[in-house]
Amino acid sequence: MTHYKDYIADPKRDAAIVAHRGAWHGAPENSLAAIERAIAVGADIVELDIRKSADGELFIMHDDTLLRMAGIDRDAETFTMAELQAIALREDDGGEHRPATDQRIPTLKQALEIIRGRIFADLDLKDRGLFSEVAACAREMNAAPYVDLKTRVMIREELDWVRAQNIEGVPFMAMAKFTEDGIRDTMALLSEIKPFMCEMRFDRIETIADNIGMFGDAGMALWMNTLNMAASCEWLDETALDDPDRIWGRLMDAGISVFQTDEPEALKAYLKARRG
Repeated sequence: MTHYKDYIADPKRDAAIVAHRGAWHGAPENSLAAIERAIAVGADIVELDIRKSADGELFIMHDDTLLRMAGIDRDAETFTMAELQAIALREDDGGEHRPATDQRIPTLKQALEIIRGRIFADLDLKDRGLFSEVAACAREMNAAPYVDLKTRVMIREELDWVRAQNIEGVPFMAMAKFTEDGIRDTMALLSEIKPFMCEMRFDRIETIADNIGMFGDAGMALWMNTLNMAASCEWLDETALDDPDRIWGRLMDAGISVFQTDEPEALKAYLKARRG
């Protein structure tokens, strides 16, 4: 399997599919089964949320508490890793109507064992202070070429913070918003750290389409979330299921080439149909 950065930089690749919290339609989100499902359905990248247990183990869970995914209204990070792994995860994206499964809360190391050489992973740290520690874990597991770390870089203080972290060997993805008035300043700042990719938002799609050459010159691929959440604005999975050309198609035409979605199978089918 190629290096994550080389895969993203390949001009001949198709749009990349990011399975948000794994492919969780049929497996608990952020579980080992959801990672396996992401691989099975043909996703290119899996997004996972990273936290740290009371006894210092890195583990995978999105919410602060275990209420949604396990029915336990207590902060996840107050449990030891052994306690966490005794807790059954609910089906899919949880909620009190979902039954429990045989899946447990995974450690980051367990996830990296599956990911390494099979799929890339976007590691979304719930505390960015874990940057260096997570990078060290990825190196220890020989998974550094297959994962990314990310945080916002919109002002110089944020840039300086990233530079101060020891993430050697782990690709860095910036998070930024591009506006018509501010795009050149934002790109000038990002050019100092040269992220291989940017998880981005924008004011208008024309801001991206009209400046796509600038991103290409910077060697920076563009990642877009089409998740059903306010930050995605009009660019939603629920709309894409009915009219994929209006959402995924328009974004691809603007030059965006990486898509985080809760509907990886639908996006996979759309890419196949678009290729003809």
